[in-house]
Parts: sequence; structure tokens; C-alpha cells
Amino acid sequence: MNLANCPRCGKLFVMNYKGICTNCMKDIEAEYEACVKYLRENKGANIQELSDETDVSIRQITTFIRDGRISIANAPNMGYPCEVCGTMLREGNMCESCRSKLTSDLREASKAQPQVKKSNPGGAYKAVDRIRND
Repeated sequence: MNLANCPRCGKLFVMNYKGICTNCMKDIEAEYEACVKYLRENKGANIQELSDETDVSIRQITTFIRDGRISIANAPNMGYPCEVCGTMLREGNMCESCRSKLTSDLREASKAQPQVKKSNPGGAYKAVDRIRND
């Protein structure tokens, strides 16, 4: 029996595939149902309105969207925040400007590091290298 503390409420529970206790699972399902019901009645709602009207956190709504439980395909005003800057997105985890900044930062970091010599004569990987080269 594998016991853990629920990351959401802190109570001790028997570990399951969701990683949260059954009471929190029920709460999350109730939040999901409230979101779906509100979106059926208000197709033009955005994530802030949905959160305000259902008392479900934006983080939880974003989780529902990323898990595919709430579809934003037919909700033109629905989006979720970029994980870095908070700009509203309709797909992915980062907006284009944060993605390009990350890419440029990684390029600069790789240029700043000295290049490691690829061949290792007499080293531990010599036998493996022979096999790969044949």
C-alpha cells in the first residue's frame, strides 16, 4: 500500500493514478461540470469570465483545456495564458515571442560553451565507437 499526501488538500491518501485523493478528484469533476455547463450556455465567454462565474481557477481551466477535456475550437474568445509571460494563447505552451527569445538564448548559451572534442582516443567508449562506425 503506497501512501502519500494529496498535493491539493494535504490529506493522507492511498496513491492512485491521478496522484490526488478521491475527495479532490470529486471536487475537480464538479468544477469541470460547472465549466462545461457555463460554456454551453455562454459560448462567447473568455477564460476570465468562466473563472469568475464558476469559481474555478484559471490554472484548473487551463489544465482542462490542455488535457483536452474542454475544447476551445468552437469558443472564439477562449484562450489560456502563456506559461512565461501570460499572453493569451489558443495552442501550445508559449507564445511566439517567448519561444523565439528562448531559442535565441539557447543559441547564445551554446556559443558561449567551449566545444567538447568528439573523438576520445583510448577512452572508455572506444569499443562502442568501433561498433557504431562499422
